[in-house]
Amino acid sequence: MTSEIPRKGLLMLLVALGLTKGGVVKASKDQLVNCTCENPHCKKPTCQGAWCTVVLVREQGGHPQVHRGCGNMNPELCLGRPTEFVHHHCCYRSFCNHNVSLVLEEPDVDPPLLLILGPVLALLVLVALGALGLWRVRRRQEKQRGLHSDLGESSLILKASEQGDSMLGDLLDSDCTTGSGSGLPFLVQRTVARQVALVECVGKGRYGEVWRGSWHGESVAVKIFSSRDEQSWFRETEIYNTVLLRHDNILGFIASDMTSRNSSTQLWLITHFHEHGSLYDFLQRQPLEPQLALRLAVSAACGLAHLHVEIFGTQGKPAIAHRDLKSRNVLVKSDLQCCIADLGLAVMHSQGSDYLDIGNNPRVGTKRYMAPEVLDEQIRTDCFESYKWTDVWAFGLVLWEIARRTIINGIVEDYKPPFYDMVPNDPSFDDMKKVVCTDQQTPTIPNRLAADPVLSGLAQMMRECWYPNPSARLTALRIKKTLQKLSHHPEKPKVTH
Repeated sequence: MTSEIPRKGLLMLLVALGLTKGGVVKASKDQLVNCTCENPHCKKPTCQGAWCTVVLVREQGGHPQVHRGCGNMNPELCLGRPTEFVHHHCCYRSFCNHNVSLVLEEPDVDPPLLLILGPVLALLVLVALGALGLWRVRRRQEKQRGLHSDLGESSLILKASEQGDSMLGDLLDSDCTTGSGSGLPFLVQRTVARQVALVECVGKGRYGEVWRGSWHGESVAVKIFSSRDEQSWFRETEIYNTVLLRHDNILGFIASDMTSRNSSTQLWLITHFHEHGSLYDFLQRQPLEPQLALRLAVSAACGLAHLHVEIFGTQGKPAIAHRDLKSRNVLVKSDLQCCIADLGLAVMHSQGSDYLDIGNNPRVGTKRYMAPEVLDEQIRTDCFESYKWTDVWAFGLVLWEIARRTIINGIVEDYKPPFYDMVPNDPSFDDMKKVVCTDQQTPTIPNRLAADPVLSGLAQMMRECWYPNPSARLTALRIKKTLQKLSHHPEKPKVTH
């Protein structure tokens, strides 16, 4: 009987199929597909290659193991017939290797050998059953002691399901993280995602839908991406799983999962749920006292400053520019602070390597919030600072939306979006270009803001966010510090009804 595949032969095979670092050969971007990546060399739960691969291998002295990843060389290997040691499968659509199962051929064994092996196998089965029973006892004891399971799945999930406790915060605050980003381990994310029940749809748009979901009695938000916005799901998943983004003013990430429901693939992003909804929704319903307006503005600025700054060290993060900042992508938490959401268009930059990661998303930002250099197509796309400057322009528009809804001397105006009196409800690129670039218009700042020292400071800040010269605009850090200085009144903001 032939011996099992040796480790050296396995390594050569995995290299040939692109499942180790040594097997990567660059392909043109328009040929690349996204694949599930589950093998010892995966740095992320997904990868990109010329095709997706699944390899089932029986190593020397071991059990069959499944390796999923991306292939980039020698497609002829994909045509090989399965043997008792290896079976490989290739496919050419994004994530087509996600749920593929393979089976190794059964080895041929001569009848006399079976007669000899029969009693030995029976004894081995009895030993295995005894070991299994012992393992189950120990496993139960481990669960009771709160240890992590073999899959890396936190026992907090088990405790929550057995006792009905509220465990989401404990799960996210525990040491059960990937080590590379702010997300839970990939297997735990999938476990959590599949325990979520959708309760009600709370928002719809071109991007897809947002639902309020329930996980062991706790509310979570589930963003279900439309099929045409797959790259946004991929980008957010990538950033949340590789970057330490835990911050009070950045939307809290829980899990990401691609699942098949109703015979179609659904892309889920599960985050903290905030019942007030977006800042856009909140401003429709709620006039603001000046101190509440300032609280919303300061907290949003803190989130933007955290995104923009690069933090060095093992607990660090690259600098991130949002590229689609608007009141719909800012959420209002129960403590009336803001947090920034939707990183589907974000770009990342690290000074050390001077590497600019712009992602692979064909979607563009929201036209109403586009800076003049974007509208007249003069932005330097190879310069990371350029993207931060466009965020600051958009942040000035968000400040304008907040200031307009603030009560001064008993007077407040209805909510309106920026440029509401200059462009149609759904403005085209050319509509915005004419107003912002040709006519060099900015939203009208209400005169009544001058009557309040806090809001007059806010008005001046808007003007400094809207300079036509991008490099002259305020930085997010300067905005944050200036707003914090304005925020010196002790009274706590209240929601008025």
